[in-house]
Amino acid sequence: MTDMFRRPARHRLFGSIGGAAAALALLVAGPAASAAEVNLYSARQEQLIRPILDTFTAETGIKVNLLSDSGEKLLARIQAEGENSPADILLTVDVARLEQAKEAGIFQPVSSKVLEEAVPAHLRDSDNAWFGLSKRARVVVYAKDRVKPEELSTYEQLADPMWKGRIAIRSSSNTYNQSLTAAMIVANGPEKTEDWAKGLVENFARKPQGGDRDQIQAVASGEADIAVVNTYYLGGMLAGKDEAQKAAAEKVAVFFPNQDGRGTHVNVSGAGVVKTAPNREAAVKLLEFLVSEEAQKFYAEVNQEFPVRPGVPSSEIIQSWGPFKEDTVAITRLGELNRQAVEIMDRAGWR
Repeated sequence: MTDMFRRPARHRLFGSIGGAAAALALLVAGPAASAAEVNLYSARQEQLIRPILDTFTAETGIKVNLLSDSGEKLLARIQAEGENSPADILLTVDVARLEQAKEAGIFQPVSSKVLEEAVPAHLRDSDNAWFGLSKRARVVVYAKDRVKPEELSTYEQLADPMWKGRIAIRSSSNTYNQSLTAAMIVANGPEKTEDWAKGLVENFARKPQGGDRDQIQAVASGEADIAVVNTYYLGGMLAGKDEAQKAAAEKVAVFFPNQDGRGTHVNVSGAGVVKTAPNREAAVKLLEFLVSEEAQKFYAEVNQEFPVRPGVPSSEIIQSWGPFKEDTVAITRLGELNRQAVEIMDRAGWR
């Protein structure tokens, strides 16, 4: 085991494999011990994924060694480690990062009937290099006391002068906004998307700052009237124990854009098996587990995300916002258009 995967003693347990006998068996097994573990490089915060990983260990006996960092840093790390990388799986939280990893030759294709049946085609790579594990919608939240839902309609309409000085949104460096802009390119072409981006910038209530929760707080405080955010941030605020955040979240309502057209933009967290994975079989088993009903229910209830697996219900909080039509464009296109989207955002003055 490399130093990077050493964790406090309480994390060195082998799930349902207990006691000194199990540890001794693994030591005696020598090289074969690698078959009983998988090394996961994850851009998700540990508290959002560790419980389901522990369940996987308890059910399979396969230990999951977790290394958490940003998707960008993890990708760079795997590239620097080269053929000697201990990474088996790279899990990250935006299609742009997944496509960057594919283009860099980080992933290997995986042929799995379980994954292909559980993950709809538009939410996975066309070459099966990576698979969506959960999805989130990028929606508009609005102040209940200052905005009527009938005033809202589409993402395109956010560039209308009626919203001048009223919109809060994260910076252009945020991959969620980059993927939204890429989706606009798919729908409307680059020229119209650039016009849209310029109009959107004109309507900013303030210089982009902070994360999605900060945008929701800005609407709640009256600094902005509407904000563009991922649904799971609002769901997390409503489900959390921070009373101030919960109070802010209760002051806004959710609007799903483009319901009369292509549908609301969705993005994914997803993962793929690393090309040089030393524990490929265990890695595929973990990916298959992450799209099981059990794991998908966890994503829904604990993370307030939409399951990718059809038939698994969302949390009660998410369901309270009602059903919506989602944009089913092949999500790989958004990653492919990432660079063009960033260039458009830069020219529009979106900082």
